[in-house]
Amino acid sequence: MKHLRSLREFVEELESIGELRKIDEEVDWSLEIGAVIRRSYDLRAPAPLFTNITGYQGTGFRVLGAPGGLSGPGHPLARIALALGLPADAPGRDIMETIVAARDKPGVPPQVVSAQNAPCKENILLGDDIDLYTFPTPLIHGNDGGRYIQTYGMNIARTPDGSWTNWSVNRMMIAGRDTLACLIPGPQHLGIIRAQWAKENKPMPVALALGVEPGLPYVGAMPLPEGADESHFLGALFGEGVEVVPAETVDLLVPATAEIVIEGHIAFDETVMEGPMNEYPGYNALEKSPKPVFHVTAITHRDGAILPVVAAGPPVEEDHTVTGTMHAAEILYQLRKADLPVVSTWFSFESAMHWLIVAVRSDWHDTLPVPSADLAHKIGEVVFAGKAGFGVPKVLLVEDDIDITNINDIVWAFATRTHPEHGEVHFPAEPHVQLSVYLSEAEAHSYRAGKVLYNCLLADLFDEKNRPVKGSFENGWPKVIRERVLSRWEAYGYR
Repeated sequence: MKHLRSLREFVEELESIGELRKIDEEVDWSLEIGAVIRRSYDLRAPAPLFTNITGYQGTGFRVLGAPGGLSGPGHPLARIALALGLPADAPGRDIMETIVAARDKPGVPPQVVSAQNAPCKENILLGDDIDLYTFPTPLIHGNDGGRYIQTYGMNIARTPDGSWTNWSVNRMMIAGRDTLACLIPGPQHLGIIRAQWAKENKPMPVALALGVEPGLPYVGAMPLPEGADESHFLGALFGEGVEVVPAETVDLLVPATAEIVIEGHIAFDETVMEGPMNEYPGYNALEKSPKPVFHVTAITHRDGAILPVVAAGPPVEEDHTVTGTMHAAEILYQLRKADLPVVSTWFSFESAMHWLIVAVRSDWHDTLPVPSADLAHKIGEVVFAGKAGFGVPKVLLVEDDIDITNINDIVWAFATRTHPEHGEVHFPAEPHVQLSVYLSEAEAHSYRAGKVLYNCLLADLFDEKNRPVKGSFENGWPKVIRERVLSRWEAYGYR
């Protein structure tokens, strides 16, 4: 595995495979950057790196858009794979197996390095020098309530007793030169830790690290158990600790290669208006409300800092690729722990994380002679019970003749294999996120709603010799014919 230790190393890797587009043309931070990022998602174009931003010329500051977006057909998952130490052309199933393999490894704690050698300390701003508008933070969407500097960074916080450090990704909007408005949902780990500080009537020390090494946002999205340190999991993944240094004004360790680090405290009794901002279901947001205030006490940054930016909205963007990848891996880990015949899992990115695909062995019924409805119910119980399944409203259960990373295969299986009358297994009033647009007001505010598993299994409906076989190129023609066609493909005039 190749451990990329900084955002800049990641940018170099993207450029080397043609997945980076340097934009030297002047681009306005107000909406234009966001629109370019959105368009790059839609076209699966290379990640845009903006180098000439209106009002910030001469500063050297840059903005990297779509750091975890999908790529072209040659290596569609390249940005995910590279961030997790794999080759750019790694398939989704290999990505899942790599993450799951690290799950049982002992955590590797961060490695403290000298502040003198830490790039994040090249510039240190304190007191009157603190100004969040120093950086070219874009106004991303036309309906956003402000400029969101935190769309792809790490919020680092620790419990008052020091027993648990949490690394997470939660949005933050600039509220003033030295204040941020923070979305901190109570059920999430950052919200749990903040509640502990609030119980002691104390503000929560926090560090916001932006432009971190590429694997960190992924482990920040990993639904690890309460009390687990995400940085230790990244250490287990790579077999070496993340390089960190002490922050300047709070008792926290921050990534040494971060582009920007914002330090301070989140108030327990003070709010400021935040929002709206578009989120992963893909609809224009309308809601704004009072949110906790982050008072900034220090900013450190690299020379020519790069700010990564996500333009959340319809699929496919980082809310889907990053969160979907890590949640699917954790669900796969839990299903295997339950001794279920599961081969792999995958969130359909195109479904905005509303479809979790679970593939079981095609011969599951030969070793587990139960009705598929019983197997489906057992799988649903595991999926919906854990933190990883909190945001999963719908599961599609298929056999592994389906490529679960291919949306065409998924739609075909769902359409042709689910019985319209009794192909559904319902799970009423399960814990659920509040962002799905179909929820009633009561469901959204209670964090509980019905969920469903669609049973697309066939093995128990036919004997082994008569099970339906996908009439694909691989299954429909003799090997000699397939090889002849492939060898003559260009001779036919195709490219």
